[in-house]
Amino acid sequence: MNVLHTTAELRAGPRPVCLAIGVFDGIHLGHQRVILEAVSEAARLGGRSAVITFDRHPAAVLAPGRVPPLIYPPAKKWRVIASLGAGTTCVIHFDKAFSEMSGEQFIRGLARDCGQIQSLSVGRGFTFGFGRSGNVALLNALGKELKFAVHAMDEVLLRGLPISSTRVRVAVRAGRFAQAGEMLGRPYALCGTVVKGTGLGRQIGVPTANLDLAGLLAPPTGVYAARALVRGLDHRAAVNIGSRPTVAPAAAPPRVEAHLLDFSGDIYGEEIELTFVEKLRDEQKFPSVTALQEQIRHDMARVRELRGLTGPN
Repeated sequence: MNVLHTTAELRAGPRPVCLAIGVFDGIHLGHQRVILEAVSEAARLGGRSAVITFDRHPAAVLAPGRVPPLIYPPAKKWRVIASLGAGTTCVIHFDKAFSEMSGEQFIRGLARDCGQIQSLSVGRGFTFGFGRSGNVALLNALGKELKFAVHAMDEVLLRGLPISSTRVRVAVRAGRFAQAGEMLGRPYALCGTVVKGTGLGRQIGVPTANLDLAGLLAPPTGVYAARALVRGLDHRAAVNIGSRPTVAPAAAPPRVEAHLLDFSGDIYGEEIELTFVEKLRDEQKFPSVTALQEQIRHDMARVRELRGLTGPN
């Protein structure tokens, strides 16, 4: 899948384009319905499918104090979109100037840049443009003028309620990973880049991969058994999410540390994807580092015993 950064790049090629537009944080089942409609239309009409999304959540510009944590970092988001069959993702830089563009200006500019829009798919409640001036009614009016079809997709319900990125975040924060996975249409996974930590894990014989989760959604604190996907391979992992009260200062910020069983190697700067299988225990403060080491040995033994984990035994 191509990842573009300007809508003008969508003009390439003689075939018309079928677009899906949205923030698409998490690519849950409702988002998938919108994207798959564009993919299906492109296949039916002999066109090209493309997903239009943004490089940050719009609230980062419109309401900086209320920016929700992202379910997925960009690289994971692009991979999931590609798995749905979209040929291209166009990532628009969402800044103050873009936020001041009206809904009509945005669509007319998109039509100009693309050359020919064959169809445009959105969620039925989709709004866009300065002051939320764009909606499905505007799209239908512009579609008649500019000769593109509009597909406004209904929400997908789970237990009678619409699936949303907000509901996914609530489920993850509560540790209800199975419910989050139902809404996502795939197991919930926490993705992050490995960064250097303090080295305390290595000093006590349990080296860990520390994940950079700036701006990302994280599960509740605790110790978990997980599958860790690294370089395309699964590994068993014991994951601690929390402030490490036994070895860190009282005011230490929470962090995510994954100990990959039977793994060695330098993976700084690389991505790890953690799929949580079971919560082992709450995070706690131990009376000594020796007591902590003993508990970690019990945690790792439990990880080895659990089913649903792949990797070396």
